[in-house]
Amino acid sequence: MDIILTSVAAVGFTPVMAVLAAVIMLEDAGSPFFFQPRHGVQRRLFKIAKMRTMRDARVTRVGNVLRDSGLDEVLQFVNVLRGEMSLVGPRPLTPSDVVDFGWSGPAMDWRFAARPGITGLAQVVGGRTLARSWRLDRLYLARQSIPLDLALVGAAFLANLAGKRRMYAVADAWRRRRRATRQARIRARARPVDLNRQNDMTKV
Repeated sequence: MDIILTSVAAVGFTPVMAVLAAVIMLEDAGSPFFFQPRHGVQRRLFKIAKMRTMRDARVTRVGNVLRDSGLDEVLQFVNVLRGEMSLVGPRPLTPSDVVDFGWSGPAMDWRFAARPGITGLAQVVGGRTLARSWRLDRLYLARQSIPLDLALVGAAFLANLAGKRRMYAVADAWRRRRRATRQARIRARARPVDLNRQNDMTKV
């Protein structure tokens, strides 16, 4: 599935990548591409390819648009075609990420049993905390299937159209509302019963 979908997408996005490269170079005359070591399957290192979004450690104006739309990641189709990544999978981590998260030991080998993905459950749902990303990666790998992958690719496409920040804000609001509803139900169950009122009701 990866090769077929990626080949089609790569052909369709080639003009887009050319335009993006030109816009990035027009903004600051730097290279439009960015390469960085990431951990792949079985922790093997590879160089991830992205459209450059920063200059002098600051996100550029064009970079802001690319990040919010997800267009900075279209160059990763090359990584998929090279067998280093998948369309869907856990987020590819840098070596420093793995060390900072404390994921260097064998207890986390399960996370590197599959190829990292351009998108994934944590990326779509918004696993922005370490604990949440851990849970979502674990859940995805346990339930990985072609229908789930297709659903996540579709969700990622829609999220990029709407803008990642907006989608994350909607997801956060939904989670807060769900949490508030759950807490209200817990409080309602724990509320003490008014015995006098209960007795009055039994007399009616």
